[in-house]
Amino acid sequence: MLIGGQAGDGIKQAGNAIARLYNRLGYWVFVYEDYPSLIRGGHNFAIIRSAPTPIQGHKDKIDVLLALNQDTIEKQKWRLQPHSLIVFDSSVVKAEGLGIPMGEIVKAKGLPPIVRNTAALAALAAALGVDFAVVEEVVRSATKRKIEENLAVAEEAYGQAAASGRRFEVPLLDNPPKPLLAGSEAIALGAVRAGMKLYIAYPMTPSSPVLHYLAARQEELGIVTVHPENEIAVVGMAQGAAYAGVRAMVGTSGGGFALMTEHVSLAGQAEIPTVVLLGQRPGPSTGMPTYTDQGDLFFAMYAGHGEFPRIVLAPGDAEECFRLAGEALNLAWKYQTPVILLADKEVLESTFSTVLDHDAVRAEEPILWDGNGDYRRYAHTDSGISPLAYPGNPSAIVKLNSYEHDESGITTEESTEVVAMRDKRLRKCAAVEADLRQRNTVAVYGNPDSDTVLVFYGSTKGPVVEVAGALGVKAVQPLYLMPLPVWDLAPHLNKAKEVISVEVNITGRLALWLDYNGLRVDESIVKYDGRPFAVDELEQRVKEVL
Repeated sequence: MLIGGQAGDGIKQAGNAIARLYNRLGYWVFVYEDYPSLIRGGHNFAIIRSAPTPIQGHKDKIDVLLALNQDTIEKQKWRLQPHSLIVFDSSVVKAEGLGIPMGEIVKAKGLPPIVRNTAALAALAAALGVDFAVVEEVVRSATKRKIEENLAVAEEAYGQAAASGRRFEVPLLDNPPKPLLAGSEAIALGAVRAGMKLYIAYPMTPSSPVLHYLAARQEELGIVTVHPENEIAVVGMAQGAAYAGVRAMVGTSGGGFALMTEHVSLAGQAEIPTVVLLGQRPGPSTGMPTYTDQGDLFFAMYAGHGEFPRIVLAPGDAEECFRLAGEALNLAWKYQTPVILLADKEVLESTFSTVLDHDAVRAEEPILWDGNGDYRRYAHTDSGISPLAYPGNPSAIVKLNSYEHDESGITTEESTEVVAMRDKRLRKCAAVEADLRQRNTVAVYGNPDSDTVLVFYGSTKGPVVEVAGALGVKAVQPLYLMPLPVWDLAPHLNKAKEVISVEVNITGRLALWLDYNGLRVDESIVKYDGRPFAVDELEQRVKEVL
C-alpha cells in the first residue's frame, strides 16, 4: 500500500505506524520512502509492503492507496489495479473509494493537520477488518505527544470507515512481532556492539539518520556523538580519537567523502584505524540529495592518493548493516587501515522486519604492544601489522607520522627505509585476504543449480533475491568489494551460462569491477533515475533479458 501527501503531513510517521500495524498482525514488513529535498510542499509518499514470508523490497503496483491530498491521487493512480482501494481525506480530496473527512475530524478536536495520519491509519485498519485494539496499541507505541487525543481521532475515523464495511481480509498470523529497523539504525547498533564509543558526523543525507539515532541514545548506549563544523573536522577528530585508543566511526555522503579523501590517505600512511560510512546518493555534486544510487563504488575503492590497503564492505539489508558495521570496526582496528562501509539511501532509510543474531557481532581486540623493549609504532612484522600502544602509557612514546617514516615514526627519505616501510604496509593486503577467506564474503540465493546468475551488491538485494526465487535462477552477492572475493565468486560466475548484473547506476560499475578481476558478466540491468528497483519492475526487466 502507499500513503502520500506533502512534506509536513507526517508521511514517514504514517508509514512507520502502518508497518507497526502489520508487524503486530504477524507479517513481515518492508517500507520504502520517497521524498524531495523540501521541508514543506512537494510530494512525499511511503510504500508499505507486507507478506507472511520474508520480503525486502517494494512493488510498483499497489492494493491500497491512502491519499492525504489530491496530488497523491494524480501522481500515483498509475499504480492502481482493478481491485485496488483508495482511502482518502474527503475534506480535501475528490476520488472514488473510501472517503473519510480526516481533516474535519482532526480540526474539530483542535489538533494540528499532521494528526490526519492517525486518522488514515485507523481508516485503513477498519477497511482491513483489523480490531481497533491493535490500532490502539500502534498509536500508543508510535505517538509521543497527546496520545489520548490521537486515540480519539483514530476511534472516530475507524468508526466511520467500519460503517462502510470491510474491503479486504487480513488474517492475524501466529507469528510474534519482529524488530522494525532502518538500515541506519542497524548500522548504529552493530557499531556499538563492536565497541564504538564515538560517532562523529556532519549531517548529510542519507547518512544523517545514523547521527540522529545515536545522538538521541548516547547515555543508553554509552557513547558520545559529535557534530563538528564540516566533514574535514569530522574525520580528523575521529583519527585523533583512534590515535588515543577510542573506537570511532564517521558518516557522510559523496560530497562529504570528497572532503575526507586527504584523511583517507593519512589513515593509509599513518596506519590509523578509520571507519567511514559512505551513504551513496545520485551525483555528481549535489545531485539529488534524497534519492538513491550506487555510483560511488570506484570512489570508495580508490579515494585518496598513494598506494595503501583499504577494505570496502556493502550491506544489502538491516541484518547485514548490523553485522558488517561490526566487521568494519574490527577490521579497521585489526589491520590499522581505512575501511569504507558502502551503503545508499535505499538501505539506510528503508525499514525492514529484522531478526538479529547479537552473538554474530562483538568487539575483537586489536594486536597490542606487549610492553617489552622500546616501543616502535611502525615495527616491521611478517603480517605488516604493528602492535598498538596509546598515549598515556608511561613506557611508550607513540609517534604517528603522515610523512614517510621509520619503525619509530621518525621522518625519513632514505631509500632502503622507504622501500621497507611501503612493503610493510602492503603486506597487510595478503593478511586481509587470508582473513577474508575464513569469512562469509559472498551470499548465494535462489536456485543453487541454475546456470543463470543475477549478480548484485548492496541495496538491490531485496528485489534481486525475490526475483531470483520467482524465476528459479541463482542470485550472487559479494559482501566485500575490496578486496573482491574472487575465490568465492568465480565458481558461481565463470561456470554459469549467463551472468546478469543488476545495479542502480548508469555505467554498470559492479560489472566493470568484476570484469577487471577476470569474472564474466554477459548483460547489465541498470536503473539511474534515483529510485530503487521495484520487485515487479525488476522481474519484467530480467524476463526481457532472458
